[in-house]
Amino acid sequence: MSLMERLEKKVERNPEPREVSVRDSNSELRAELHKQIITELTGTRQPGIAPEDIAGQIETLVLQHLAVTNNNMPRLERDRLVEEIINDAIGYGPITPLLNDPDITEVMVNGPYAVYIERRGKLEETEVKFRDYEHINHIIEKIVAPIGRRIDESSPMVDARLPDGSRVNIIIPPLALTGPTITIRKFYRDPLQVEDLIHMGSLTAEMAEFLEACVKARLNIVISGGTGSGKTTTLNVLSSFIPCNERIVTIEDSAELQLRQAHLVTLESRQPNIEGKGAITIRDLVRNCLRMRPDRIVVGEVRSGEALDMLQAMNTGHDGSLTTGHANSPRDILSRLETMVLMAGVEIPVRAIREQIAAAIDLIIQQSRMRDGTRKITHITEVQGMEGDVITLQDLFVYRQTGVDDDGRVTGRFKITGIQPRFIDRLEAAGVQLRRDLFTGGGYW
Repeated sequence: MSLMERLEKKVERNPEPREVSVRDSNSELRAELHKQIITELTGTRQPGIAPEDIAGQIETLVLQHLAVTNNNMPRLERDRLVEEIINDAIGYGPITPLLNDPDITEVMVNGPYAVYIERRGKLEETEVKFRDYEHINHIIEKIVAPIGRRIDESSPMVDARLPDGSRVNIIIPPLALTGPTITIRKFYRDPLQVEDLIHMGSLTAEMAEFLEACVKARLNIVISGGTGSGKTTTLNVLSSFIPCNERIVTIEDSAELQLRQAHLVTLESRQPNIEGKGAITIRDLVRNCLRMRPDRIVVGEVRSGEALDMLQAMNTGHDGSLTTGHANSPRDILSRLETMVLMAGVEIPVRAIREQIAAAIDLIIQQSRMRDGTRKITHITEVQGMEGDVITLQDLFVYRQTGVDDDGRVTGRFKITGIQPRFIDRLEAAGVQLRRDLFTGGGYW
């Protein structure tokens, strides 16, 4: 068969694409009811009214409107209509049930008619859809307005957060060709504890004991890993080991850390205003927090020139600092830190940068997302110093994947190398007791 014949047959099998439609037989009535009830509710809503009272008002208004129009809508469809309007009024539209589902960790909206979720580490397509572009834009405005962020054609990207701390990224046309795109990284209402990570297989009890000792002894720790590998969750857990009598300053793009200590100051960066002015960067906040008498500095993530200020803080008495960064291995995060320091615009020799890194960072925790969706701490690595022009690293704990079982789950074992870290004396000097036999012999769990 010739090329032209194959192309002709392909055209026959794939007719012209039709416009996506999510309308049903009552679509016009539903849209009209949405507008009328939302308008009426907005005009009569009293400040401080409880969400359940608003839900009751909406149900009453729907029944009244249906009675006026003599519409005999089936009960199931009527209940669904009430739920949709309630979600629009006091929630985030059709994705509200997804945000309320504790098993869902991420919600991804690719335009009005395609919504995906991550459940137990696996991506799934849902049947959830928005009515149209106006509907999804209304929900976007509802997300960004309460925290003073803006998104429009002149500023088509924004990072925001929901009241529960969930992280939101939004990008709209002309940058997003498929339509307004929303990515929501959900967080547990009750922050995970170290026991939860042990139960989930992210690390072992021995590794948790060691990390707790390192935090209490005020070692500087960097958590590295890819997107969605669980860095922020691990940072939350490590931060919970900080004693309650210390002053903690957290610095983030969007405040999402969930620390429980009482003496906590949370700083958040600010985007430029409509005139392109007034931006406050992570680097500005790192510099400012040094004047705030912090016992601990926790930076949600270093991405740019703030790495220089963070390293200088670690080297000038602010021990016990914690941060995260994107990298695929402990060695890679060192290379990335070098690059980020150079992004600060200060001409520093590469060897001097490496000396700063080697002197500042004590421990690297490498986090990875496995192919089955589980998260593992694959390396706990000590930064030992410099040998010539190279920063020397030593793995203390590693995770070795051995295969995949019949259900597609990753199998493997955690291994302790048996090498005692050089900073063991610092742990004892800080009054932190660690089992001496923890590093004897090595072996697998």
